[in-house]
Amino acid sequence: MAKNILILGGGTGGSIVANILARSLSPQEASITVLTASPQHVYQPYQLYIPFGYQDPRKIARSERSLLHRRVSLVVDPVEELDVKNQKVVCRSRKSYPYDYLVIATGSTVDEEQIPGFKEGADHFYTPEAAFVLYEKLQNFNGGTIVVGIGGLPYKCPVAPVEFTFMLEEFLTKRGIRQQSEIIYTFPLNDVFNIKTAADYIKADFDKRNIKTELFFNLAEIHPEKKIAESIEGTELSYDLLVMTPPHKGAPFLRGHEIADADGWVQTDRHSLKVAQLENVWSLGDTTNLPVSKAGSTAHFQAPVIAKQICAAIRQETVDSEKVKYNGHVACFIESGYGKATMLDFDYEHPPQPPPPTEFIHFQKLALNKFYWYLIPKALI
Repeated sequence: MAKNILILGGGTGGSIVANILARSLSPQEASITVLTASPQHVYQPYQLYIPFGYQDPRKIARSERSLLHRRVSLVVDPVEELDVKNQKVVCRSRKSYPYDYLVIATGSTVDEEQIPGFKEGADHFYTPEAAFVLYEKLQNFNGGTIVVGIGGLPYKCPVAPVEFTFMLEEFLTKRGIRQQSEIIYTFPLNDVFNIKTAADYIKADFDKRNIKTELFFNLAEIHPEKKIAESIEGTELSYDLLVMTPPHKGAPFLRGHEIADADGWVQTDRHSLKVAQLENVWSLGDTTNLPVSKAGSTAHFQAPVIAKQICAAIRQETVDSEKVKYNGHVACFIESGYGKATMLDFDYEHPPQPPPPTEFIHFQKLALNKFYWYLIPKALI
């Protein structure tokens, strides 16, 4: 009898797992269903480009159905309950979906309500709508202090605020208002990034471009009427424009769940990606509690590990845990501005060694953005 494979989330990770399984398993072996909250698949890296007018926010999404193998059933119905004891999921429609194997790929969401004054006083680019609002504000910005920073850890795509800062410096320079503008970058820890080799590169480039930093700045509250951002440590920063990465959380149905923490980050084995000692449940991408970047490339490298385990379980085959395991691999481009980029490529054992920014690496990132739809969610690379 065919097994029921249920995949929660239609982003990068969920799509890749679904497509690998559809090509690997016969209909007699398994049925594959993706449950998602939206019929659209958003390519989130494009959101970085919207504030500078480099990307149309109306052109960063495609139909999730178009990205899935014909054997994969797609159901648009937000998940509201997960019952791991009875192996079923309940959606907003109150329809219940049983499973034999479950993959949780529900990503992360922004939580602007977590910090007082955030919605009223801060801008960000972590949704298409917010990115477009920021675009309008940057077009009308004529000088002053711009504070860019992190509103809470962890957050999606850790290098994105750094990329934004580099691109902002270029944007202000090309508009001829860099001399009238001050850029301050804040970070909650004692360096500009949480990986030292990357932090050394970033800090050196910040110094060259006269980008100031404010470290140990854990955002506590924003005072929109005074245009002041206040940290838990007691530091107050005045701003004319505040671009702050909002706090992130896991999916609402996971927050406080027995397999997750209060913020919805799922307890995930760092190598097998199995969830909380459950033999038939896996998690990947942003929703895990693993000490790796919450990024599309993370899910890209994790997906085959999960797919191979599910195939082996259905066929009652033994998995070599040394060969089929996630090693913490992440690869992220960093836009440096002025038509150049660098890259972070690392895993659990090997920290990144970013090369000097080049036009060729920038071209590679642009190519990835263009070919993403045809290759990555379809699991062709």
